[in-house]
Amino acid sequence: MKTNIGLNDETRLEVGQILNLILADEYVLYATTRDYHWNVTGPEFQSLHLQFESQYEELAERIDAVAERARAIGVGAEGNWSDLTKAARTSADPGVGLSSSEMLLELLSLHEEMIVQLRTDGESCLERYGDAGTADFLTGLMEKHEKTAWMLRSQLETQEAEASQEPAHD
Repeated sequence: MKTNIGLNDETRLEVGQILNLILADEYVLYATTRDYHWNVTGPEFQSLHLQFESQYEELAERIDAVAERARAIGVGAEGNWSDLTKAARTSADPGVGLSSSEMLLELLSLHEEMIVQLRTDGESCLERYGDAGTADFLTGLMEKHEKTAWMLRSQLETQEAEASQEPAHD
């Protein structure tokens, strides 16, 4: 059945392509967060293990929402792992061998990349394609990434402050 939502077929396909790229980017972030959940070590193991679990569960919900948005505008959602990793506009270091601080920094970087990309994609959806619904949806996703990035940044700042207060050993 033809989708009749006030967007022509070409626009829906273009916006759908944007959504599928976001889906791929979110999937990389999800997989990275889950990898770090499995591989975190050190004195903060328990708290970071739980934090990463909470974050990847939130990301799984976002992934589902992005796929549903693509379907809502009448475009399919790419779900093949191989295709998603090839399409992703971001990548991350594997968790094995990374310190907890390196994991936090990598996740912060990925969330900040998502923020920038969502801001750009949201503006394109609104200005170029006239799709206020998808632009609003992407703004909501961006705000969630901003909150996570702020919390990761605060965590890293606390670690830096604590490290600078430790007495130097000769």
